[in-house]
Amino acid sequence: MTHSPDPDPRPIRVVLVDDQQMVRAGFRMLLESQPDLVVVGEAGDGRAAVDLLERLACDVVLMDVRMPVLDGVEATALVTAMPGAPRVLVLTTFDLDEHAFAAIRAGAAGFLLKDATPEDLLAAVRTVHAGDAVVAPSTTRRLLEHVAATSPAPPPGPAVDHPRLRDLTDREHEVLVLVGRGLSNHEIVAELVVAEATVKTHVSRLLAKTGSRDRVQLVVLAHEVGLVG
Repeated sequence: MTHSPDPDPRPIRVVLVDDQQMVRAGFRMLLESQPDLVVVGEAGDGRAAVDLLERLACDVVLMDVRMPVLDGVEATALVTAMPGAPRVLVLTTFDLDEHAFAAIRAGAAGFLLKDATPEDLLAAVRTVHAGDAVVAPSTTRRLLEHVAATSPAPPPGPAVDHPRLRDLTDREHEVLVLVGRGLSNHEIVAELVVAEATVKTHVSRLLAKTGSRDRVQLVVLAHEVGLVG
């Protein structure tokens, strides 16, 4: 009788990037209190982080945005361009931070405020590792407003004719609109009266068909093509 292999027991490998040693120490203590998380490296600025990540495998990077030598935005762009890149979760002190928005455009999987609760931080690390995106609840509306205000004018013609949307089914198009409005999977389930597994399947297909890295990029796309605004 054959047995299916056990799931990978390896903990999520995290690298901490922050110019304040005490902040890194606090994050390390929190993360390593969890059996499924391990801190495998630290860096005090963006350049040191890039150099470290070129030789060290990890799954998630906690990246401060305001640092000397190389800031978190430039570091995020370099890290996310690496082969097999880790997921980057940006941490910021400010609720409305242009640097954080820029980091998301540079490829970050989302951002959290540094005063987030320990539970929220731990959940965020696990969420981005699982392939989803995280945006601090208090900043979601402002993020959407910022994207709408800074996006170029959508091209002429119906949004459905945009090259990145042409392969979408009617239902996928509908789900993209709801994602673009900032709805969570649970909220989309309630809106469409479908199973959560169905919504997850639609979101996965949207990512593949539109060439988007994660949910945050779907939000940006929905605004840029004029589906939401």
